[in-house]
Amino acid sequence: MTRSDRMHKCVTTMSRARKRLIMVVTDMVALPLALWSAYALRLAEWWPARFIEPYWWLFLVVPAVGVFTFARLGLYRAVVRFMGPQALWAVVKGSVLLALMMWAAAFFYQWQDFPRSVPVNFALVTLVYVGGTRLLVRSYYQWLIRHFTEKQAVAIYGAGGAGAQLAMALGNGREFYVAAFLDDDPALWGSIIKGVKVDCPGQAGQMVERLDIRRVLLAMPNASKAQRKQALDKLADLPVHVQTVPSMPEIVSGEASLEQLREVELEDLLGRDPVPPRAELLDASIRDQVVMVTGAGGSIGSEMCRQVMKGAPRALVLYEVSEYGLYAIDQELEALKQEMGATFPIYPLLGSVCDRTRVEASLRRFGVNTVYHAAAYKHVPIVENNVLEGVRNNIHGTRVVAESAARLGVQRCVLISTDKAVRPTNVMGATKRMAELVLQDLATRYGTEKGHRTTFSMVRFGNVLGSSGSVVPLFRRQIARGGPVTVTHPEITRYFMTIPEAALLVIQAGSMAQGGDVFVLDMGEPVRIFDLARRMIQLTGLEVKDEANPDGAIEITFSGLRPGEKLYEELLIGDNVVGTSHPKIMRAREELLPEATLQELLEAFQQAEQRMDSHHACENLKRGVSGFAHSGEPCDLLLPGKPKGKVVPVSAGPLKLGSV
Repeated sequence: MTRSDRMHKCVTTMSRARKRLIMVVTDMVALPLALWSAYALRLAEWWPARFIEPYWWLFLVVPAVGVFTFARLGLYRAVVRFMGPQALWAVVKGSVLLALMMWAAAFFYQWQDFPRSVPVNFALVTLVYVGGTRLLVRSYYQWLIRHFTEKQAVAIYGAGGAGAQLAMALGNGREFYVAAFLDDDPALWGSIIKGVKVDCPGQAGQMVERLDIRRVLLAMPNASKAQRKQALDKLADLPVHVQTVPSMPEIVSGEASLEQLREVELEDLLGRDPVPPRAELLDASIRDQVVMVTGAGGSIGSEMCRQVMKGAPRALVLYEVSEYGLYAIDQELEALKQEMGATFPIYPLLGSVCDRTRVEASLRRFGVNTVYHAAAYKHVPIVENNVLEGVRNNIHGTRVVAESAARLGVQRCVLISTDKAVRPTNVMGATKRMAELVLQDLATRYGTEKGHRTTFSMVRFGNVLGSSGSVVPLFRRQIARGGPVTVTHPEITRYFMTIPEAALLVIQAGSMAQGGDVFVLDMGEPVRIFDLARRMIQLTGLEVKDEANPDGAIEITFSGLRPGEKLYEELLIGDNVVGTSHPKIMRAREELLPEATLQELLEAFQQAEQRMDSHHACENLKRGVSGFAHSGEPCDLLLPGKPKGKVVPVSAGPLKLGSV
């Protein structure tokens, strides 16, 4: 062990009482030295005996009184390596108090040959000796930590108040030390913050290599999504792990602290800033209304419930077929209700949307005003292998909810649809388009202009970040395992939106409905999934392994398009779309099915279910849904044909003891 290593171990393992004793002894030495320095500076002599010797006892009294004063001011309770402005202020106040006491004693007791400027010099020198020694010790300790521990060098992007606070927080920890600042403001380039230079982001590549930086922390809590995306683009090609600090609203509300580092969210990569919701549109469907959300335990349904909670409804009805999903969202919303101080009731109901008796009883019992129908089977491969259940839940379930709402006079019924309903290539998308056609037909037959109270509408949007089955958490898990990251096709693209933004837009769109409206949300620009995977790998500080870089850490592999999967998703069937008063919501005018044709198809779906005939169900989907081009034969795993995997027959007869 080297001498420096021994010193570092001694400093870091020394007891708190021993460190405090060392500080007291140091001050007992520093204060007499400060008094002597005050005489020497005033009289320009090393030892002005004629002035010092009559008051030699001051060299004994000053240290004792000084240590007592500093102790009362709390100086010895401050941890030197974390010493901040409060400790330095204690040194200033102590130095001034000692100087005032010395001057008062000289004045009242008429000390002869005692220079009146000595107390002033003494205060200044004491500030340097007592405060300066602590700053030196703190700097030395930080130097030891930086050079003799495993602290990792990091750069902070953002040299504002948040960046300075983050640097202070990291300096007090044992994981990172700040080696550089980056900022887009040219006025800050070259300045020093917390002893660290601020550089231009354009020099980040040289800085990372020179300082051996492997992590960049994005300290821009007030920045817009577009500004954060610009910063991330500048760091995209660097071999660094990029993390962010929480947003300012989260910090202010106490949900998170500044030093809580997070992985970069996909919404930062998209650079999409949500439009603030319009209060009058939210209030129209929520405030003082009884709201029911079907599929309340799902990713979309649960977020709908959270947003409805914030709108002060008269009551919230959770309708969910999954017991655990219902339990989880009910517990979360009850906790949220307590935090909000709300008093309205929440009713968790178990039930299937295909159960007409249960649905009607729920609507009637609670006097529901608004229904958000989010219950659906939405995972493309699962529905491809369970065609009849997809038809039953997505089409028949929607029909049951919508017809029940019309029969019982519910004011608004809003279907949450998907971009996969546009010219679908899979059963899930086709069933969602049929669900839209069911609502359009009901709006035509039972619209508000015909004396009925129910306004039907549909809101269509693409993928939402964080939903079950989203590629983002899948990619994160694959990157954490060391890869490979699997992408179905190099050219596949998707639209993305955050769940809260989608839920708020659904509520606002439903409030603008006139009857039979198909609303389409502005999803921004589509994202190439291969580029998304590459960026996520790079932002963790790793390199993509490919032909150009065979030494990379993580490979991206292509698994091929899944059954029914499309390369590109669309939001409109035709070009007949008009804007609305909301910049992110459009209204599409799309074709309807004649009432007789739709009723014939619905009966055909029921017959297919009764006969367990998925082929017949798919044929009728092709008849009813414009542009439905199903790739391959339907494969319902319960039906005869060519089941996947080995089929084990079940033996007949009673089960004998010990046979399991």
